[in-house]
Amino acid sequence: MKKVMLFFKESYGELKRVVWPTRETVIASTKVVLVSMILVAATLGLLDFLFLRGMDIIF
Repeated sequence: MKKVMLFFKESYGELKRVVWPTRETVIASTKVVLVSMILVAATLGLLDFLFLRGMDIIF
């Protein structure tokens, strides 16, 4: 039981030393992820469409 309590005490101590990102940094990072995700999805959708049309032409 002492090891479990020690683990939680050390974990709490580590969390105090963490440098948390600011709200602005989190929002900026989220925007980058969302824009990147939309671009990748659009690119894959376009490629899928083009491959499908290509297969229709071939067969």
